[in-house]
Amino acid sequence: MILVFVQEASVLWRTEAFFIPLRMKQHYDLYDEQDLKVWKILFERQVENLKSKASLHYLSCLREVETVLNAKEIPNFESLNTFLFNQSGWQIEVVPGLIPVHEFFELLARRRFCSSTWLRKMEQLDYLEEPDMFHDIFGHIPLFADKNYADLMQRIGALGVQYKEHSAIIDGLERFYWFTIEFGLIRELDTLKIYGAGIISSYGESNHIYLPDVEIRIFDIVEILKTDFDKSTIQKLYYEISSFEDLHKGLDILVSEFAKNISV
Repeated sequence: MILVFVQEASVLWRTEAFFIPLRMKQHYDLYDEQDLKVWKILFERQVENLKSKASLHYLSCLREVETVLNAKEIPNFESLNTFLFNQSGWQIEVVPGLIPVHEFFELLARRRFCSSTWLRKMEQLDYLEEPDMFHDIFGHIPLFADKNYADLMQRIGALGVQYKEHSAIIDGLERFYWFTIEFGLIRELDTLKIYGAGIISSYGESNHIYLPDVEIRIFDIVEILKTDFDKSTIQKLYYEISSFEDLHKGLDILVSEFAKNISV
């Protein structure tokens, strides 16, 4: 079942120099038993699958949010928003699907994380090209319980807003986001673990990273800035960090590399 989205109004409102459409809503009463079954299967299967594969930090954050994010019920965004705001000042912004990158960065800068409210069908359990609610919420939201990570996400958005007229930097931020926030790996206790939401939320991809034809490189932001990615298929190249501090340092280098050639 794919939910129908109702735009509350077509007018735009202004805040902090951004024009953002009035909010869309999660229509919780439209979910049915099939949706709940899909959510429960996805959640329970992936929690079991990730026990030895996911970052210990992610798993700790997942336990921290379990009162509002669990297998028993489809997540209610009102409850999630209350929890997130109290924890790190973040909120979920409902979107119909993929949105333009500039809008995405503007929302991150305002501590708003985008999520769809539609859920995949039973035959799509293993992989989706376009992210659904399970990817957005199960994959991304737990780490927002960590204020340091939440601040990093806002910083990505703020940089996207600051340099929105510089396509090279926007492209660099997209590549950074793809190879870290979406498909990043981390070395914990000398073991390779998953923290990227695109892997965390995918049963297929979280097992795929251990195949022999997969290439895993040490995090190198300068290299990442030159590396293309393909959204339409399971990945073949991943980068591993040694700590989340590598991500902050990577953003520092990203900005300094491009600042040499622009005036802002």
